[in-house]
Amino acid sequence: VQLQAFGGGLVQAGGSLRLSCAASGRIFSTYGMGWFRQAPGKEREFVAAISWSRQTDYADSVKGRFTISRDNAKNTVYLQMNSLKPEDTAVYYCAAGRLGTVTSNIDEYNYWGPGTLVTVSS
Repeated sequence: VQLQAFGGGLVQAGGSLRLSCAASGRIFSTYGMGWFRQAPGKEREFVAAISWSRQTDYADSVKGRFTISRDNAKNTVYLQMNSLKPEDTAVYYCAAGRLGTVTSNIDEYNYWGPGTLVTVSS
């Protein structure tokens, strides 16, 4: 599985962005997908995940502001980010794994794409 994330950029606090992650492969629909982020000087952290059955999970810091979704016909997973805050600034990565259920465990994701930078100005 090859992944490519799109949609990062510069936005003011309170604004919105939608990230997309396009995946190769005909079995995308069977993979669990996740979004993670890494801010400068910090470890990579979980943001959101969606299972093959469309169960979702979110980090507490983004609940109510971010929404993850997937379009299996387009082999794409999305992250809609609203009410952005400066602390959301990070490189965002999408990841995929043969997961039986939704998970925030970074170690369970086997495939990673290059990140896309999101910068939120105050």
